[in-house]
Amino acid sequence: MSLSSLQYLVLPPMGNILLALLGALLWRGSRGLSLTLMIAGLLSLLLISTPLVSYWLRHGLEVYPPLTPTEAKRGQAIVILGGGRNYDSPEFGWGDAPSNTTWRRLAYGALLAKQYDLPVLLSGGRVHKEALAESQLMARAMRQLFDIDPAWVETQSRDTAENATESARLLGGTGVQRLLLVSQAWHLPRAVAAFEHAGLEAIPAPTEFTAGPGLGPLAFVPRAYYLRQSTQALHEWLGRLVYALQRDL
Repeated sequence: MSLSSLQYLVLPPMGNILLALLGALLWRGSRGLSLTLMIAGLLSLLLISTPLVSYWLRHGLEVYPPLTPTEAKRGQAIVILGGGRNYDSPEFGWGDAPSNTTWRRLAYGALLAKQYDLPVLLSGGRVHKEALAESQLMARAMRQLFDIDPAWVETQSRDTAENATESARLLGGTGVQRLLLVSQAWHLPRAVAAFEHAGLEAIPAPTEFTAGPGLGPLAFVPRAYYLRQSTQALHEWLGRLVYALQRDL
């Protein structure tokens, strides 16, 4: 099993379920430990499903403020990172289409491109040997819906680190060094670090900031939507840990 596949055993809800199952298996040998593990598995799943805990997990990732005009004018190009795809989306008639996460990045990147008249690089490849790279789906959306023809379409990357290295390779010799890097606010700290590691100056252009849940009774009620948001945040925290460990080796 690959490292990327192992994450699904660690992240919610599977990680919580496995913790509770481990407790159940230990029932005959150590009831105290068994009960502790079962309660920990269930309670942790309930907690990360609440709006308050989900907000705390995501908001802690958002270290960059919104892009200012002064910073935007420093950029030489815009890089929009792929954020996943939806398979066989019938409404567009395209087959696969960008995911909601990717649409948000495309919309904000298109706005910046028109405001500051900057060329666009789209980055995203094939994770499961799909017919089209993610960036090719993004390019089709940019042309047909935003009337923008991307200057570069990077099709080889499979993760954030490869987004950076492949973009740097594509831009080599062009003189483009300072990039407005577009992604979700929670994803940008890891993405900026990856692009700087690849030798490019990344100016954060975050989108989709986390909204506070308020402190009413519903902030403490578990819901499936917030479980998904928390899982996404924990995936990002895990990714940042893995990147940090790899660079320390």
